[in-house]
Amino acid sequence: MPDTMLLLQMLVLLLAIGALAGVLAGLLGVGGGIVLVPSFFYAFQTLGYGGPQLMQVCLATSLATIIVTSTRSVLSHNRKGAVDWVILRGWGPGIVVGAVIGVLVASQLRSSALQALFGVLGLLIGLYMALGKAEWRLGEEMPKGIKRAVLSPFVGFLSVLMGIGGGSFGVPLMSLHGTPIHRAVATAAGFGVIIAVPSVLGFMLMPVDAAAKLPYSIGAVNIPTFLVVIAMTTLTAPLGVKIAHAMDPKPLKRVFAVFLIFVALNMLRKAMGW
Repeated sequence: MPDTMLLLQMLVLLLAIGALAGVLAGLLGVGGGIVLVPSFFYAFQTLGYGGPQLMQVCLATSLATIIVTSTRSVLSHNRKGAVDWVILRGWGPGIVVGAVIGVLVASQLRSSALQALFGVLGLLIGLYMALGKAEWRLGEEMPKGIKRAVLSPFVGFLSVLMGIGGGSFGVPLMSLHGTPIHRAVATAAGFGVIIAVPSVLGFMLMPVDAAAKLPYSIGAVNIPTFLVVIAMTTLTAPLGVKIAHAMDPKPLKRVFAVFLIFVALNMLRKAMGW
């Protein structure tokens, strides 16, 4: 039976993590995974968990929360007619393939390798958030044919390796190809569902060593963490939206980008054992 004090400590940490992720999601429009994965990692380490599979637990549990948040988001956007179903149908199959490959690869990697990958990709996302311009373009419409067949699996693959939904890669990709930002955000929520469902099913079947096995887990997905975080993000995301409407979120997005860069660099430092 898990230690009661340990469970209480975990509950307090998860309540704080879920509240922060919800506010940031509502305020800045960033996916929760980019906050949840490093937060889970530091929280679980603080509570005494570790081993070569700790990052897999963080990725899997983050992706489980994304099933709920992305589904809720895409349904809300769809009621306003903002989801581009043509893009979603065209890119969906490749994204699913990439997500499945991502789970297979992630299950074979050590936690330190996944930390390094998160650090590198998080650094790139942070730099794009800090320096990217709305007028940047790679094309006037989303790629099709061979280019789509190559790019779509990468969206799913890289998202699973970071434990994030479709926003961090999907929104820049669509914006750079001429999709209006509100439509890109709405459609990327659909990417998140497509990424998270198959990957979570795969992570649930993954055996996890005792050092990283949190209480009441199914495979690499920790159920109490999932439930607490979903409850808190549901409560606090509307607060983030209210703050965003009351002030200009762009300067805050730049601040968050700097924060993300520091988090990514710290992940890289830990991965290299410094």
